[in-house]
Order: sequence, then C-alpha cells, then structure tokens
Amino acid sequence: MTKPLLTVAGLQAWYGESHVLHGVDLHVNEGEMICILGRNGMGKTTTLRTIMGILRKRTGQIIFDGRDMMGVPLHRTAQAGLGFVPEERGIFATLTVQENLLLPPVVAPGGMSIDEIYTLFPNLAERRSSPGTKLSGGEQQMLAMARILRTGAKCLLLDEPTEGLAPVIIQRIGEVLVTLKERGMTVILVEQNFRFASRVADRFYVMDHGKMVSEFPVQELPARMDMLNQVLGV
Repeated sequence: MTKPLLTVAGLQAWYGESHVLHGVDLHVNEGEMICILGRNGMGKTTTLRTIMGILRKRTGQIIFDGRDMMGVPLHRTAQAGLGFVPEERGIFATLTVQENLLLPPVVAPGGMSIDEIYTLFPNLAERRSSPGTKLSGGEQQMLAMARILRTGAKCLLLDEPTEGLAPVIIQRIGEVLVTLKERGMTVILVEQNFRFASRVADRFYVMDHGKMVSEFPVQELPARMDMLNQVLGV
C-alpha cells in the first residue's frame, strides 16, 4: 500500500461551545476519490472545513503530503495543495468567468491551463465574458471547480456539487469527476446522492453525529443498501 496523501485521525472540532466533530478518522490515497455520505447536520461539511483550516477550534491530527497541518494557517493550507470548493460556490459576481478563473494564484505545477479548463467545461468557454451574476447554478458550480483545478492543487475537497442542480448538469459534473480521476486527481467528495457518488467514488465513509460509522469500497455498495437507507433516511 502506498502512503495516504491525506490522513485524518481523532479529529474533533467546535463551533463556539458546540462540539460538532467527535473523533473523525479517514484517509485518502493519491489518485483516489472518496465520498463522505450522511444526512444534513451530521458533520460532513464541517469535516471539510476543519481539514482545510477554516474552522480553527480543533484537535487531532491532519497529515497532508507528509506534513502536519494542524498549526498551519489557512492560506498556507491552500499553498500546500488542498483546494476547497464550498457548497455556496463563492463566485465573484461582478467578475467575468475568465476573471474568476484567473484570480486564484497557481500554487504548484500541474494545474490545468485555461484552454484545458474550457475543453473540460464547454459551458464556461461560451460564457467566458459573462459576469458571475449571469451564470446559472450549474455554471457557477462548474466555475467553482474549474477555479481550483487551475491552481495545481493536489487534493480537491468538494462539498455537495450536485445540490439543487438539473439532472443534465449533474450528469456533466459526474463526467468531469471521471475525467479528473483519469488524470490522477485526489478528491474528497461530500454528497447525499449516493447513486451519483457510486459512479465516481472508490470508497465511501458514512458519517453520523460527528463521526464515521462505516467505511467500505464501492464494490460493497449493493450489500450496504439496507444500512445506508437506515442511516441516510432515504
């Protein structure tokens, strides 16, 4: 086994006095795509925000690419190669698509060029001169992902990319994730739609009340459906 690119052990986190993560353990190998499943409010987004360093009140261990990230400030975490695409997308509304793409700095070699991004996301190529306010929800999601892909980030933290989107856009995002896997991108995907995730993820973690309650490879998904239906309430 190769050494994991990212290892999280005993991760606990707080919003003020509210204890929200209760000892999260997970790992992701280089080039692997894992998916964290769970109902709303179980700690999925908080896990990504804590790994990224947005939520600072935390204890435990976060090792990324051989480096201890617990004491590292947020901007250094991004420079180390962790890229976060939040559910709210964070598009700059008054900037054009191309200006949004060019805004983040390149942190490492290997990021996609603008031309590669436009090939991967033809919708963005067509809208390159449009301001963020003119984009659909699906186009904003594509732009939020594309903006990180240009930076050379080694690991993509992707929060609910299909939430509220039309089926045709969900299908396109799935195709993009398959392409990223083929390119060797490492991805941590937070998703409630496990049927979508089953087409792209290598392994699943199931989260309940701030901790991981199950972990299994995609091949075991059919045998885990009863458990998933119970935990996810679907």
